[in-house]
Amino acid sequence: MSHAAPALELTNAQRDELLRISRSQTLPHRQVRRALALLDAADGVANEENARRRGVRANTVRVWRREFAERGLEGFGAVAPGRGRRPSIPQAVIDRIVTLTTTSRPEGRTHWSCSSMARETGVSRSTVNRIWRELGLKPHLTDSFKVSNDPRFDEKVADVVGLYVDPPEHAVVLCVDEKSQIQALDRTQPGLPMVPGRAGTMTHDYKRNGTTTLFAALDVATGRVIGECMGRHRHDEYLRFLRTIDRTVPAGLDVHVIADNYATHKHAAVRAWIGAHPRFHVHYTPTSSSWLNQVEHWFGDLERDAIRRGVFPSLESLVDSINRYIEANNRNPPPLHVDRQRRDHPHQGQTRQRGAQPLNQKRDGPLVLMRHCRRRHRAMPHHAADDRHSILMP
Repeated sequence: MSHAAPALELTNAQRDELLRISRSQTLPHRQVRRALALLDAADGVANEENARRRGVRANTVRVWRREFAERGLEGFGAVAPGRGRRPSIPQAVIDRIVTLTTTSRPEGRTHWSCSSMARETGVSRSTVNRIWRELGLKPHLTDSFKVSNDPRFDEKVADVVGLYVDPPEHAVVLCVDEKSQIQALDRTQPGLPMVPGRAGTMTHDYKRNGTTTLFAALDVATGRVIGECMGRHRHDEYLRFLRTIDRTVPAGLDVHVIADNYATHKHAAVRAWIGAHPRFHVHYTPTSSSWLNQVEHWFGDLERDAIRRGVFPSLESLVDSINRYIEANNRNPPPLHVDRQRRDHPHQGQTRQRGAQPLNQKRDGPLVLMRHCRRRHRAMPHHAADDRHSILMP
């Protein structure tokens, strides 16, 4: 007659980890079952009874105890080489699916689907879907991109990002642009309000009651916005908005304006006005790079939060809604937060020479930084928390 095995010795840390594994809802069942068996062994439960509770053989419990006594939690639950479930799909089939997905297209179509790939390779649709999911293949998706052809791309990006990262003293940095052709849309029938279990409703068709153009200037340091709606977006309206900025910004402060290359911003009358006001300094984003202007992100917030689901029976109601949104924004403005860490910049610490390979606009240079420039309701950045002036006093 064999003697009962002594209780398994566990440290407090090992017991806590085994308890965490045993309560997990996401870990593999074999790990949860093994953790429960070891906890029972630590409580002095005999191997035969322990095996009965776990639905395994007693020898399996003995192996688990022996491995834990030798290695502790190191490699816990790992399947030993040569053991475990054998793959049901040969590797050659997986390789063929991957090769077809990445190097070919089905006849008459632009991309593979689970059904077309399953017919081509003789496996089920769920198998194709599982292989694609595990390997991160998404043939139904494409990423769009736009490469700027601006010959001064690097220089302009560095100039704009430099204003975000280290703005000049005794100055304000304003991201300026216009959101044109904002439509005052009225719905043909009243919608139903949201109730538990059902979203609010809105008719698909609409009646258009005119359009307006919003000129906006986002203060990078504070997140406050100067905004003005106008009927058109010619250089005359842009000049009028620049005069509004000039009246709003306290005297004695320089004004650094970040703008895109829209023809209105470079009109001869605008250039003449800028030349007559030496405290204004204009920094143009590269061509096809208006996303670098942070007011574009604010326009996206405005569209999502105040316009897209709005009902405007008149143009005046649309303008009033925009003005209320600006006022609410300026009561609790989200300043620009800049993460200064350069993440794996391939040219870091190097001097770029004439004729060197240009920066990759999607991965390199200051764009690496700009991926981490986001406006958030959080603590003010360092350049907004000091003694800088605010262009809009609450």
